[in-house]
Amino acid sequence: MNNTREVDVVVIGAGQAGLAGAYHLRRTGFEPERDFVVLDHAPAPGGAWQFRWPSLTYGKVHGMHALPGMELTDADPARPSAEVIAEYFAAYERAFDLRVRRPVDVKAVREGGGDRLLVETSDGTWSTRAVINATGTWDRPFWPRYPGQEIFRGRQLHTAQYPGPEEFAGLRVVVVGGGASGTQHLMELAPYAAATTWVTRRPPVFREGPFSEDVGRAAVALVEERVRQGLPPKSVVSVTGLPLNDAIRQAITDGVLDRRPMFDRITPTGVDWNDGRHVDADVILWATGFRAAIDHLAPLKLREPGGGIRVEGTRAVADPRVHLVGYGPSASTIGANRAGRAAVRDIRRLLAGEPVAAA
Repeated sequence: MNNTREVDVVVIGAGQAGLAGAYHLRRTGFEPERDFVVLDHAPAPGGAWQFRWPSLTYGKVHGMHALPGMELTDADPARPSAEVIAEYFAAYERAFDLRVRRPVDVKAVREGGGDRLLVETSDGTWSTRAVINATGTWDRPFWPRYPGQEIFRGRQLHTAQYPGPEEFAGLRVVVVGGGASGTQHLMELAPYAAATTWVTRRPPVFREGPFSEDVGRAAVALVEERVRQGLPPKSVVSVTGLPLNDAIRQAITDGVLDRRPMFDRITPTGVDWNDGRHVDADVILWATGFRAAIDHLAPLKLREPGGGIRVEGTRAVADPRVHLVGYGPSASTIGANRAGRAAVRDIRRLLAGEPVAAA
């Protein structure tokens, strides 16, 4: 018996980008369950936000942009962002009757014949004319490899596993990474840990002055150029630098944000540099970012020799049926909203047999 179900569009992922895509599908006449389906592997609404550490309160979140069609209002800045945003996403799904299916794991997207794609999942197979891939990066934390990593006697964990600062009371912690997460971890840990050490591959770049629209557009353009070339996308913050606010200034003055170059090896008791320096450590916290979670697209052979998927707008150049939102230049909350709208616009043209405009 053939249990494959047919729809026009499958949305994979129900974070900011996936919900934005589903909203624009609904708004332009697509019916959930009949014309499109949203599949999410998370246990509940909230996207990756629901997994963030409790000490990341809503007031500490940088630039959370409302989903299209419904503002996030009266949020308590002292509440954990995981709770605030999960509740907001849940209300959003109800308000627009998006009927997200969860938990559903997407195993593979492959050619289905007759201009259709097959989306193979833990909940059966879907045949579709287009895919909006909104799987983000949270499920692919990046762990660099360094000599001696396997013999370290302490604890190693990634930002994705960070439980909050209290668990590190009295411990010596090495934080690896020069992005926003690394600096946030250091500032949180400082009052609890016995000692903190900050190491990065490159000197951190702090940005003075306001983050203007022109600066934002220039940063997004640089990230966009990478995905146009088929290179793995970099984060926007890697281009813009870190905002130099009052908290950051104070942490620099207090010596909390005293950066050292990357160590050369890990020992059973800490980390070593080739110049003879050594730092004892009980914990190594890898704040080393994430990679795009797109392994399920591998059967379509979309990757370029550079290692990424070449994208024009949101459309995979190698297969116009596949749109990547929340990928590369749209990996921000406002970028995800715009990408969801752009993807739906192009998909409507594709399904109508019309030529798709250049990005």
